[in-house]
Amino acid sequence: MKFVIKEPKRGDIVKVLISNNIYHFGIYLGNDEVVEYGSQRDFVKANKENVVVQKSSMTDFLDGKNVLVAKLSLLEKIKRNSVNKTIKIALSRLGEAKYDLFKNNCEHFVNECVFNKHISYQLKK
Repeated sequence: MKFVIKEPKRGDIVKVLISNNIYHFGIYLGNDEVVEYGSQRDFVKANKENVVVQKSSMTDFLDGKNVLVAKLSLLEKIKRNSVNKTIKIALSRLGEAKYDLFKNNCEHFVNECVFNKHISYQLKK
């Protein structure tokens, strides 16, 4: 999956650079809102029990950085959930607090919402 700088649309996967090829991911809801698993600041927290799926403003999600939006291939577009289903899944997980950097992170979350696949490509590198 490629990412580009552009305005996101409802149901898009969005990401923001945290540091040195480490990104934080979310699902764009529209109206300047994102569902994210924790925030980019939570990445460095020692206590992961407080990291939850939450709704945030795009301003808070970006924390002064540029948004990158997934540009799906034709095959990815065919395999993805509809925008409404993607958003429904994301919203149904609000408050979930099972964050694990290696087994259940923000990238796992967005891939489950969009593709029904529990995977983090960042960790596969």
